[in-house]
Amino acid sequence: MIKRVATGIPGLDRLMEGGLVENSVTLLTGETGTGKTIFASQYIYGGLLNNEPGMFITLEETPEDIKNDAAIFGWDFDKFEKKGLFKIIYHDPVQVNNIDSVIIGELNTLKAKRLVIDSTSLVALNIENPAQIRRRLFHIISSIKRNRTTAIVTSEIPEGSKALSRFGVEEFVVDGVVVLHYLGIGEVSARSLTIRKMRRTSHGNDVYPLEIAKSGLVVKKSEI
Repeated sequence: MIKRVATGIPGLDRLMEGGLVENSVTLLTGETGTGKTIFASQYIYGGLLNNEPGMFITLEETPEDIKNDAAIFGWDFDKFEKKGLFKIIYHDPVQVNNIDSVIIGELNTLKAKRLVIDSTSLVALNIENPAQIRRRLFHIISSIKRNRTTAIVTSEIPEGSKALSRFGVEEFVVDGVVVLHYLGIGEVSARSLTIRKMRRTSHGNDVYPLEIAKSGLVVKKSEI
């Protein structure tokens, strides 16, 4: 019996046999404005509601911005931070040479059950060799798994690209890949989600409408 971790996103878990595989790492990817940070925050908050310690490591936005954006959906991260169940950390990768070791060290302090790293695009900053990028990401992911943590790492797809990630290697070292899409035509816009890969899981293969509701993201049934 494979243990599953609920994502906290209505409509999504039914598409992946009940949730993410426990102790796995999933790549959440998409172009700018597709809802990656909302998705990641919702995943962490869903765990906190079940008393699962969570850690959010941000390499781009400040903790204050992330918490303020979350508050729009009624997610009070400060409450869980005071209880010692949640930690949000900002690291400027330009100032930290061994960012992978720093991430692993932070993870060990909280013994988090859920982890978000936003984003891998900056983990590999100043590394041009794809093989070296892959090794660094593999090292981080292996360390996450040794800590018995179920993680989501984000990556940005360059605008107009058919790639799945910034460097084209991230999708090969993770257990799952969830892609968020955004289509804007004039005043009409639509978001959607596809599950590109999920090891040890029979998952949905359609394109599923993704709605940003008052309480967060909701995955709708496929219209195909």
